[in-house]
Amino acid sequence: MPCKRVVAVIMAAGSSRRFGEQDKRRALLAGGETLLNASFARAVEAFTHCRVVLRDTETPAHLGLAEHASVIGVAHADRGLGTSLAEAFATLAGDPSLADVQAAAILLGDMPAIRADTLRRVQHMADTAHIIRPRHAGRPGHPVLFGRDFWPALTHLDGDSGARRLIHQHPERCRTIDVEDPGILLDVDTPSDLQHLATPAGGGARH
Repeated sequence: MPCKRVVAVIMAAGSSRRFGEQDKRRALLAGGETLLNASFARAVEAFTHCRVVLRDTETPAHLGLAEHASVIGVAHADRGLGTSLAEAFATLAGDPSLADVQAAAILLGDMPAIRADTLRRVQHMADTAHIIRPRHAGRPGHPVLFGRDFWPALTHLDGDSGARRLIHQHPERCRTIDVEDPGILLDVDTPSDLQHLATPAGGGARH
C-alpha cells in the first residue's frame, strides 16, 4: 500500500542536451510508453502523493504524460537542477494537501527502471529529520528522500549542482539502505541508453 507520509517529486524540467534534438521525455520505450510517463507510472505504484516538475510553459499532454498527473511548473529551469528544485520545494511547502507529509522523494524523469518495491522500502524509512538514499553494488542512487526539516534549505538551492551540497553538509543525518535493484542507478542520458531499459510490471532493469 502506498505511504501517505512521503511525496514523490519527479524532476523533468531539464533540457537534456546530451540526448540530441529529440525531447527525451517523449522518447518511446519498447512497450510504446514515453520515458517520462513510464517514470511517473512507476512512482504512482508506490507513492500516494506525486508531483511532476516541468517548465511552466509545458503541459502534461505535450509530453505524453498521464492527464491526471499533478504538475509543478518552474520558471527558471534553464538555470539548472538546483534552481528547479528550489522553485518546486517552495511550491510543495505551501501546498495544504501536503501539510502532513514528512519527507519528499526526489526522482528523475528519466529513471523508469527503479522497482516499485524499492520505492516502498525507502519511503517507509522516511521521517522529518533525515536524508535517505538507496545503494546498489556500493553506489548510491535514486530516489533521495529529504525529511521536511530540509525543505527550507532546498528552497535556497541555485544552479546545476542539485541537492548534493546538502547531503555533503549533513553526513550525520544521512541513512543508506542497500537494495538489489540496479534500476536505482540507471538513467537515460543518450538514445543508446534506451536499449538498457526494460520496465515490466514490478520489475527493474535488465542488462
